[in-house]
Amino acid sequence: MRKRIVVAIYVLVGAMVGFYYLPLLWDVLKLHFALPLLVFLDIIIGALIFWLLGLLLAKPTMRLLTQIERELTQKNPLYLIFGALLTILGLILAVLISIPLWQTNIPVVNNVLPILLMLLFSYLGFRIGTTRIDEWRKLLTRKTQHSDDNGEMIDRHDANYHHYKILDTNILIDGRIYDLVKTGFLEGTLLVPNFVLYELQYIADSGESIKRVRGRRGLDILNKLQSEKIVPIEMYDGDFEDIPEVDSKLIALAKKVNGAIVTNDYNLNKVIQFQNVDVLNINNLAKSLRPRVIPGETLNVVVVKKGTERQQGVAYLDDGTMVVVEDGRYFMNKPIEVEVTSALQTDAGRMIFARPLHSQRGIDEQSKTDDKSKGSDKSKDKGHANNSKKK
Repeated sequence: MRKRIVVAIYVLVGAMVGFYYLPLLWDVLKLHFALPLLVFLDIIIGALIFWLLGLLLAKPTMRLLTQIERELTQKNPLYLIFGALLTILGLILAVLISIPLWQTNIPVVNNVLPILLMLLFSYLGFRIGTTRIDEWRKLLTRKTQHSDDNGEMIDRHDANYHHYKILDTNILIDGRIYDLVKTGFLEGTLLVPNFVLYELQYIADSGESIKRVRGRRGLDILNKLQSEKIVPIEMYDGDFEDIPEVDSKLIALAKKVNGAIVTNDYNLNKVIQFQNVDVLNINNLAKSLRPRVIPGETLNVVVVKKGTERQQGVAYLDDGTMVVVEDGRYFMNKPIEVEVTSALQTDAGRMIFARPLHSQRGIDEQSKTDDKSKGSDKSKDKGHANNSKKK
């Protein structure tokens, strides 16, 4: 059915082209027919030619229409509305400018130049309407304000408040943002850019199973935030085509909307600090809420992997803190009791150094046994020496 409609449109266009332009061809060929016969012949010839073109181009045309429909359905309604309005405004301006040009007798100026102006102004209008969506939205929305004691209107928000909290890819994969949002400590509106969503989809479609699981976890967290509606969440449809890296796009977006970036990426955190953009690092939040561990305390841990140095083992606490155990390589996958010797706090996290308690006791007992044996050997040697002197 759709193919028939496309072919019928081709036939209708062909009939119109034949009616308007084939008489010019007959004049060039110096062919003269009766007027009713000529009009009928022009329509038939034009419709027949475009009918054949329609049969050949029906499938490519339908594919093109399907692609256009798919692209339009993925766009934000504001993108389409402002793009259409500014395109119409550009065409109106082009027509107003072209009115005096049509009245001239210069061949190119009165027919070709107006068409070029229409194309140029419509394109510029569409680009301005679709690339300045945030500015148009601000013009249509009022800022929340209240009056002071003197009755003057002042802004509700101060310099430390950021309405938009921009989520990056790592914070969605991490998943703790969902628990943080549920506590109610994070206010404002969560903003998820499209380029972050595309990166999550790319990771979720990866051939590596680990990456695939991480990407799907990020998408699940995003879906939970949207479905439960704990805080407002919006999608940002714009893009920074001249910026290739996602991290740089996040910084540019934060500057554009005056937002704060929520992340757990240590490297991104350092880069943001040089860009005068506010950042909310949940690792810093977890670090400030983490209980302190002092030397001399005992912990029960399980060594799960080898350390970087000889005979070291690595264990983790329930909150993810890494514990480096001396001689822990000999207790792989075994629960042991360790004593904290020192702790190191870094921006990337907290690191605890410990040693096994039972191994230390074993060393102490062995040293006592060795001392006793050495003492008995010395007493024996003294006894032998005294006996030899008596003799």
